[in-house]
Amino acid sequence: MFVIISDIWLDNEEAMEKLTTVLDVFENEEVVPSLFVFMGNFSSHPCNLSFPSFSTLRSQFGKLGKLIGMHQRLKENSRFLFIPGPDDAGPSKALPRCALPKYLTEELREHIPNAIFSSNPCRVKFFSQEIVFFREDLLYRMRRSCLLPPSAEETEDSFEHLVATITHQSHLCPLPLVVQPIIWNYDHALYLYPTPHTIVLGDRSKQKAFKYTGITCFNPGSFSSDGTFVAYRPCNQEVELSSL
Repeated sequence: MFVIISDIWLDNEEAMEKLTTVLDVFENEEVVPSLFVFMGNFSSHPCNLSFPSFSTLRSQFGKLGKLIGMHQRLKENSRFLFIPGPDDAGPSKALPRCALPKYLTEELREHIPNAIFSSNPCRVKFFSQEIVFFREDLLYRMRRSCLLPPSAEETEDSFEHLVATITHQSHLCPLPLVVQPIIWNYDHALYLYPTPHTIVLGDRSKQKAFKYTGITCFNPGSFSSDGTFVAYRPCNQEVELSSL
């Protein structure tokens, strides 16, 4: 089982209490999840030039490491994957985004040596399956840049329209470069060809799952805002929408 959580605000006490509850539950499961995917944003404030304190954020990552370390079975048997969000610290807003800076995650690494800090987007190979993780508020940005409103003949659901669009475009972010800059030499990291088995779109919009042309797609929702997350079983591509 994979547990995917998006928008973990480390500076929000309520969000950390929710995360503690989630970890407590899975710590007591007979078989613990093989992978936890923590997607940004990791702060309720954008990490820009006006960000109050990066040293505080560093210590908050350290507290997260201590929290995970208190759950011994999870620490020993699960892997932890961290994917930066659109407002997390980084050299630029261009895609793909590089991993979280080592300065911020150094204390966490001391508690969780097997933690993985990846780029955004990120691809995970699970036996024969390819799973793509992408953290971006894509639904809002795509609708804002839309020239013509989506047709409501087949469905009125905006998430289903989004999934159909990126699948047909074979690209995770088919926005103009003036709207979303892309590091051209790494544009291939956003390709959806060959088609993956599963696409995880971390978005602040409402939690949703949709299967389209054989591809399992879902949005785990915003954990800090509404307590939603997803338990995913890759063996049968089952998506369990969960919330606290």
